[in-house]
Amino acid sequence: MTEQADKYRQAAQQMQRLAELDEEEAEMKDSVQRELGIELKFIFAESPVLSEHEEINKISEVYGLNATQARKELNAFPDKYVIQEQSIPDLVKKMRNARRKLKGNQRDRMSKAIDTMIDAYTDHLGKCIDSITWLTDYTIPLKKMRYNEKDLHKLYTMKSLDERREVVDALCKYWEAELNQKDMAYGKEYSQMYNEMKIAKKEFRDCLAKVSNQSITKTKKERQQDFILKSVCENPGISAKMIHEKMPTPLFKISSPNSISQTIKKLDIISYKGSFYKAPSMLKKNIWAYTAAFIDSDGYITLDRNMNPRVGLVATGTRGRAFMEEMHKSIGFGRMHLDQKSPQDTRLINRLNFYSQNDVRELLTKCLPHFRLKKGNAKLLLELIRMKKSYKKADWYKQRCDEIFKLMKWENHKDHVGFDWLKEGIYLDDIQKFKDNCKMSVMDSLENIGGIIVKSDNLEEMFNELKIAAKKGRTKDKDFDGKKWWNQQIPKIEKKFGKEELDYTWNTPIIDKEVNLDDKSDDFDGDRAKPSHFYNQLVRIPQRKKLTPEAIMQIAINIGFGQAVGSVNKDYNFNDFVEEN
Repeated sequence: MTEQADKYRQAAQQMQRLAELDEEEAEMKDSVQRELGIELKFIFAESPVLSEHEEINKISEVYGLNATQARKELNAFPDKYVIQEQSIPDLVKKMRNARRKLKGNQRDRMSKAIDTMIDAYTDHLGKCIDSITWLTDYTIPLKKMRYNEKDLHKLYTMKSLDERREVVDALCKYWEAELNQKDMAYGKEYSQMYNEMKIAKKEFRDCLAKVSNQSITKTKKERQQDFILKSVCENPGISAKMIHEKMPTPLFKISSPNSISQTIKKLDIISYKGSFYKAPSMLKKNIWAYTAAFIDSDGYITLDRNMNPRVGLVATGTRGRAFMEEMHKSIGFGRMHLDQKSPQDTRLINRLNFYSQNDVRELLTKCLPHFRLKKGNAKLLLELIRMKKSYKKADWYKQRCDEIFKLMKWENHKDHVGFDWLKEGIYLDDIQKFKDNCKMSVMDSLENIGGIIVKSDNLEEMFNELKIAAKKGRTKDKDFDGKKWWNQQIPKIEKKFGKEELDYTWNTPIIDKEVNLDDKSDDFDGDRAKPSHFYNQLVRIPQRKKLTPEAIMQIAINIGFGQAVGSVNKDYNFNDFVEEN
């Protein structure tokens, strides 16, 4: 039972990681859409219900695309979440049954695993709803309905205007009755509203029932692909011949080992000497996210005694070799070391190592946003490489190298109980001091990151300079540290214009009641600002801050950053926000 419980917990962890990677991928896609200056949800927001044909025409008009290209821009319905070839509701049910036989700490761990699975699946259903663009304005009542993933897929497949209007009518009836019932005392009218809500829910279910299951039933080709994928997942290293022999008669008759081999090329499956292994989808979708996850779990980031950076990934056995070769092909650089003997003389070891500074810098820069465990190691190496390239003659270079060496040792061994730090010449009281002594900000200042040289002594001209520079810096580098850069500008602003309030009056070109003027907690993901933060600041600053030179310039940089990430769509100027008394 313990083995089964561990298996389920691993499935939950896998689900959570997939959800995180999907979220990262969605953020990347959103970023691209913002660069175009518009998102689909804004295109269809507050618009009448459209047929699929009308949706495509509208996208064509907005983006300047032909119909075929426009169709591709419609949000795709997410792939079904399957863990160990089981649907999530079924897996959660089995996990709950397994939990009944557990006690104490094991039961608590299983409960946490179930909660993780449910949370990730809830996010998945949210993405399914987001893909149904014609229901953008009706997601609130939709979430009050009874539905499953199959029902959402039916809604997604609805093409005609009449079908869509029936669904929207039912949702609106429910929504209106619910709003009317909200402040109503319990009585006859309350019961009437309840009945109207009940009828609306039935009408919604009736709309779904009209959609034939056949319309979402998979073809023989799709079922063949599903069987191949399932066989490879359950039997790593299986051959095309063995897959063919296992097929049910209807699929066996339309397949052959050769056709299976051809089909496998279209799936996320790795072939090695006639043996097949399922490759994680993120290996194909986002190689840097996958590589970062691989390094976190089965890799290392370190440096040798000569201060040379070293990064490596390790995998064992035939399957590990297949994965490593596929990663090497996708990354495009690094050195392979295959089929090496292990110290324990067990399974052969395969390594993908990165030695040159350029390779290490490129790898870590692209993987940095995705690291969970070794982000500290990566930042240290990136700092070191930058120092070695341009600052060997700096008076702080040798001291900082020594600090980085000790910090790297600490990052790699901080979880090792009983590690002899004194033997390595490391005093734990110094660790925080070494961290605070990072030279990245010093090098940023010396290199003038963001292309900023404030020249103007005129308030309005400097406003425009900062706005342009902020946009340039964020557009050029998605990892651009805007907070650090802004802190570098404040002394320059204060030196030129002082700290006192100016004889100006705030204008408020943006009034948005949805923005919380006093609480910024929803504006950040960890220590990184969300795109919405820059728009929200344009609402907050004129209503909450004194009109100082710093506050005016803060408006400028938020316009620039917001334009770079797509949350600010208008090129506001100085006079939009301030007016001379």
